Amino acid sequence: MSRNLVVLGSTGSIGRQTLDIARRFNDRITVYGLAGGKNLEELNRQIESVGPKVVSIADPADRGSLRPGSSHVAAGIEGMVEMASDPAVDLVVAATGGTAGLLPALAALRAGKRVALANKEALVMAGPILVEAATVGGGELVPIDSEHSAIWQCLQGEPGRMVERLTLTASGGALRQLRMEELAGVTPEQALRHPTWRMGPKITVDSANLLNKGLEVLEAHWLFGIGQEDIDVVQHPQSIVHSLVTFSDGSTKAQLGVPDMRVPIQYALSHPERWENDLPRVDLPRIESLTFAPIDVGRYPALELAREAGRRGGTYPAVLIGADEVAVESFLTGRIPFTDIPDLIQETLDRHRGTQKPDLEGIIDADRWARGTAESLVSARVGRLY
Repeated sequence: MSRNLVVLGSTGSIGRQTLDIARRFNDRITVYGLAGGKNLEELNRQIESVGPKVVSIADPADRGSLRPGSSHVAAGIEGMVEMASDPAVDLVVAATGGTAGLLPALAALRAGKRVALANKEALVMAGPILVEAATVGGGELVPIDSEHSAIWQCLQGEPGRMVERLTLTASGGALRQLRMEELAGVTPEQALRHPTWRMGPKITVDSANLLNKGLEVLEAHWLFGIGQEDIDVVQHPQSIVHSLVTFSDGSTKAQLGVPDMRVPIQYALSHPERWENDLPRVDLPRIESLTFAPIDVGRYPALELAREAGRRGGTYPAVLIGADEVAVESFLTGRIPFTDIPDLIQETLDRHRGTQKPDLEGIIDADRWARGTAESLVSARVGRLY
């Protein structure tokens, strides 16, 4: 029986790879809806390729630019919410960047859907609310990130109370071979040249300073109910071992795979089954060696910033997300150097007066406050330079 799939953020990297899996298994997955951003050319190609019933676009003014092929066109976050909670939908891949994916993911969980989450920001900002929505609405929250998919796979058949530690692996990003004194002069082109993964610009920059890995620690906490203090990060340049789980008897399981996001995407869609495919396999003799090293916290201060926001809880993770969005965009547009990204996030966190146990409106307000504060700090820095 075919499952109806909605892809939020279909024109991005995860969205395109999700559609590749859907085409490979078109007898088991029907692409019911697509939500794209500003890349209308790619969205039109997708409409022609998979023929969704529903399409959602960011700007209502772009309706006339879409090719015929869908019976309904919606727009904005409201359009994504409508699509994600449609009674005909079984699966929702939430791959929209930033905070835009929060409300649609929440609506889908409340409507009892399986939500395959590629949007770290939603769970980091509103973990308790999303977990509660899944519980109350009967939805299922599953990971797409390779690290969290690895943990999820290692936990199959294992009682959660037997878990002692989780270990996430980090490649070290595009700048891992540079000396620390070289980081201040890094260009956006350098930071976007990831050695093993092909991703969008925001997540690639976050990977270069390990802020991304800090978000994954917070994400793992909410996905698997493990305390942050029991989640480790190690550097693993080959990106073959995606995560490890250590159990109370001293045994450790690891999940290995080539750096190809289509593998965890497929597992999120097929679970509890594993569908046969022709994707690349791990060839250990060819790899020759797998290496691991502790994280140099002096080189990667953003990792500890994320942990700090998680420990503070409440609205602080939302502030972390909002400040990072502004900081990364400011770096990519040449307004601040790479090394100012963690400084800007730290200063924004320090200025925040947090609220514990916020509601959804409080989380969204904290994100909005963080963006405004971080933007003011960037403008002040730029002003001092001229």
